[in-house]
Amino acid sequence: MKCSRFVVRHGTMALCAGLTIVSLPARADDGLTLSGTVRLRYETIDGQARAGFNRSDDLFNIRTQIAGEYRSGDFRVGAELFDSRAYGARTGTPISTNEVNAIEPVQAYIGVDIPAAFGRGTKLSLTAGRMMLNLGSRRLVAADDYRNTTNGYTGLKADIEGKAGLKATVIYTLPQMRLPDDLESVRDHVVRLDRESFDLVLWGGIVSKERAVGPAMAELSYFHLGERDAPGRPTRDRSLDTFGGRLITQPAIGKLDYEVEAFYQTGHVSASLASAAPQLSVSAGFVHADLGYSFAGRWKPHLSAEFDWASGDRPGGHYGRFDTLFGMRRADLAPAGLYNALARTNILTPGVRMEVSPGKRLDMFIAGRLMWLAAREDSFSSTGVRDASGASGRFAGRQVEARLRYWIIPARLRFEYDGLVLDKGRFLRDAPNAPAKHATLYNSFNLTISI
Repeated sequence: MKCSRFVVRHGTMALCAGLTIVSLPARADDGLTLSGTVRLRYETIDGQARAGFNRSDDLFNIRTQIAGEYRSGDFRVGAELFDSRAYGARTGTPISTNEVNAIEPVQAYIGVDIPAAFGRGTKLSLTAGRMMLNLGSRRLVAADDYRNTTNGYTGLKADIEGKAGLKATVIYTLPQMRLPDDLESVRDHVVRLDRESFDLVLWGGIVSKERAVGPAMAELSYFHLGERDAPGRPTRDRSLDTFGGRLITQPAIGKLDYEVEAFYQTGHVSASLASAAPQLSVSAGFVHADLGYSFAGRWKPHLSAEFDWASGDRPGGHYGRFDTLFGMRRADLAPAGLYNALARTNILTPGVRMEVSPGKRLDMFIAGRLMWLAAREDSFSSTGVRDASGASGRFAGRQVEARLRYWIIPARLRFEYDGLVLDKGRFLRDAPNAPAKHATLYNSFNLTISI
C-alpha cells in the first residue's frame, strides 16, 4: 500500500494527505465482516494557545484500524485493533496518549440480540467485553474520531428498543486507561496493553422517546464516574454524578430546528493529587443550545445560532469546574490535535454556523464564536492559561473555524481540510502564563480512501 503525499510550504503551513482503506463485506447479514483503515494526517499550528508548549509546531499522525465481526443469527462476536502513532514531535510538542496508542485491541466483545424480549415489537441487545461507545449527544460518553486515539470501555451494555419510539441504553464499564503514558514511551511508540480496573468505573444510562414534545425527541441521562488512586497513578479521586436532559428536532427544509441539552454535576473530588488532599464537594453545570433553519436551494444551506456554557471553579468551599467525562469536542467546539484549546469546561461562548452541501461530493461549514471564561479565576477551558487573581478579565477571544470535505472519486476518495483562526482576547494575551502571540492559526489536511 502506498500513500501519495503533496506538501505546500508557506511559513509553517503544510499539506499532507491522509489515507483510509476500508474493506466492505459482500453481505450485510450472517457471516464474517472484515475492515481495515489507515488514516494519515498532517497538522500545523502557529501561535499555540495552550500554556507550556511550542509557539509553532507540526505533527504527522498515522492511525490504523483492523476490525472484524462474525454474526450468526442473533449472536455476534467482534474485535478491533487500533494502532495510533505520531511522528515529528520535538521538545515542547504537545504529544500524549491522545496521539499515540500502539497496537491496542480497543474492541473485543460478544453480543446477542433478543427479539420480543419485552413483548412484540421490542428488542434487547446485550454486549460484553471491550467496546467503543457513542451515547446520546456524545458530550459525556463517546469514541472520539477526530483525535488520533479513541476511547475504549470494558464491561457490559444493554440496548433496549421499546414500543412507540421508546429506547434505552444502560452500561457498566471500566474505561480503558491508555498505556504507556510517560512521555518517553509515547514518543517511542512502546507497545503496552491498556489497563482497565475498578480504580476507574463508569456506569449509568440514557432513556429517549421520539416525538415526546411535539416533533422533538426527549432524552434523560445519568452517569456515575468513580475514580481512586492506583499504584503509580495518583488521581483527583473523582466521584461524580451527572444528571442530564435533552430535547432535539431534526433539520428539514423550510423549518426551524433546535437542540437544548443541560447537565448538572455533583459529588466530590480531591483538592490535589496528594494522597492526603482534602475533599471538595462538586457543584457544576453545562448547557448547550442551538436554533437552526434549513433553506431551500441546491446548496442546502443550514444556518444556526449556538450557545455553550460550562461552569468553572471559583474561590470558596465548592469545586465548580464541569467535567465532560469522555465526551467528544469536535462537533460543538473545535478540533483536538495540536490545537485542543477548547473543551467543555469553564467556557461561555455564543456562535453562528453555516453549513452547505452543494452536491453529493462536497460539504462545508464555517463557524464563528466569541469566548469568555465562566469563572475568571480558573484556567480557560483546556488551555492551562490562568490568572488566579481574576485581574486579566474574562474575554478569551474570537474563533473562526472551517471544514471542507470533497469526494474526489465518489464513495472512494475523499479529501478533508480543517482550519481555524483564534484572535486572542485580553485574557489569553494578559494572563501571567499566556503564550506571547496574539493569534493562533491551525491547519489539518486529510485524505480518505474507501474500497
